[in-house]
Amino acid sequence: MRDVLPELMQWWEAGETIGVGTVVATFRSAPRPAGASMLVGPDESAVGSVSGGCVEGAVYDLAQSVVVSGEPVLERYGVSDDDAFAVGLTCGGILDVFVERVSRETFPQLGEVAADVEAGWPVALATVIEHPDPSRVGRRLVVRPHSAADGTLGSPRADAAVHDDALGLLAAGTNATLTYGPDGERRGEGMRVFVWGFAPKPRMLVFGAIDFAAAVAKVGSFLGYHVTVCDARPVFATTSRFPGADEVVVDWPHRYLQAELDAGRIDRRTVLAVLTHDPKFDVPLLEVALRLDEDVRPGYIGAMGSRRTHDERLARLVEAGLGEGELSLLSSPIGLDLGARTPEETAVSIAAEIVARQWGGSGERLAATQGRIHHDD
Repeated sequence: MRDVLPELMQWWEAGETIGVGTVVATFRSAPRPAGASMLVGPDESAVGSVSGGCVEGAVYDLAQSVVVSGEPVLERYGVSDDDAFAVGLTCGGILDVFVERVSRETFPQLGEVAADVEAGWPVALATVIEHPDPSRVGRRLVVRPHSAADGTLGSPRADAAVHDDALGLLAAGTNATLTYGPDGERRGEGMRVFVWGFAPKPRMLVFGAIDFAAAVAKVGSFLGYHVTVCDARPVFATTSRFPGADEVVVDWPHRYLQAELDAGRIDRRTVLAVLTHDPKFDVPLLEVALRLDEDVRPGYIGAMGSRRTHDERLARLVEAGLGEGELSLLSSPIGLDLGARTPEETAVSIAAEIVARQWGGSGERLAATQGRIHHDD
């Protein structure tokens, strides 16, 4: 929903009614992730996508019907090959799409939720997408850390169970469909709740104000990261040299990383790209990063350098007391083997490794692999 929120808010603030279709579950090679949304506006325009083009037409028609009837619908596309062909879902995947009517009357909290998302404050939105009691389908609960929930899913027990689980998803910055008993029983079935976790953007920390860093910052921003470039040398660490970065910091890398850790701004979604290939910067920084506890350790730690630089760096880290398990967390030399030469090609190589690590990809050519293209979440 984040991608279509500006258009949704324009119509919502104008008092219009919008049809909203959201992917709430995917199976096999579904082209869009859970949380992807498409809007059908009051002018009959379509904004966003739930399938990259495969089932948009069917969802568009359904959304128009839901706007008229006011009854939300949970629809599955791609159940069989025939069904997939009928709506154009030829990728072999399966999508569950929840279609609802959104307006000031049906979703009065939307303005506050949108303000939180825009400000970068964490907020989760839980919506009942399936329930034995049709009157509870479409009910919402807005969850924020350290404050009371807003709304209800139909019972205090359900609200309490979903509230706790939504906080967990929010901390991870992920979306998920959760299953409960009709009254929120954790071991039951019958009620399904989709939770959007609108957490701040994940962070990419790029250490080393070199030409490669400018390219990495640009591709990191394209992937949706909040990008920081850090270097201890003020003559190189300037905003004019790194227009693709959200911020440029002049500080010793290890000191900056420790300060961000102490402030609670580093988590498992953070990625580190160490590009300085200078031991006086690299080694103290990697000592901090590789020794972190699992719950706050960045999900990716990569360091640039030649094979010789890599070997010398490992030797220095061993001298500093790091063990085999800690060193195994380091991606060095950084990136996938793409034969990259230029800074831009190298940035693509680094980004490819980050994506592969995040989703469990092999890094092989898809043409040389078998089985599903998209790995299970």
